[in-house]
Amino acid sequence: MQKTIVLGFALAVGLVPVSASAQVFEAVNKLKVVALNASDFEVIEARGEGPRGLWCAAADYAQARYGGAGQQRIYVKTPRGAAQSVSGRKGVVFTVDANRVGAAPQQSLSVTVRTPGVNLSRNHSIQFCKDYTIEIEDVLYPLKKR
Repeated sequence: MQKTIVLGFALAVGLVPVSASAQVFEAVNKLKVVALNASDFEVIEARGEGPRGLWCAAADYAQARYGGAGQQRIYVKTPRGAAQSVSGRKGVVFTVDANRVGAAPQQSLSVTVRTPGVNLSRNHSIQFCKDYTIEIEDVLYPLKKR
C-alpha cells in the first residue's frame, strides 16, 4: 500500500513539469509562445526582438497550432508589457478570435505590437520569419549576384 502511494506520488510529480512545459512552443526565431486558452497566446520577448520578431513567432505558432488558411487574422489583444505567463518578462498577447480583442480591429501602416486590435494575416506575419532563414546560396556564393 505504502509503495503504491509513493509510486503514484512520484509519477504525479514527474508528470507535472512535462505537462506544464508541453504548453510552451518555440518559434523558428527561438521566441517562446505560451498558450493561454483555445484562441489566445502570449509571445515572450527575448534578445531585443522587435515587432517583426514577435509577429513572426505569433504566425509560426498559429500555423502550427491552428493550421488552415493563411488568411487567418492574428490580433494584438494585449499590447507589449509585463508578461502574463512569465514573471519578470515582457510579452504580447495575441488572439485569433476578433471577438476577444476588446478593441475595434484595425489595420496599421507600420508593424506594431503596442496597439490592441491591430491585426495581420498569418501569411503576412510569417514573412517576417524569413529574417531568420539562411539561404544556402548566400553561404556558398556570397558575392554572386542573382
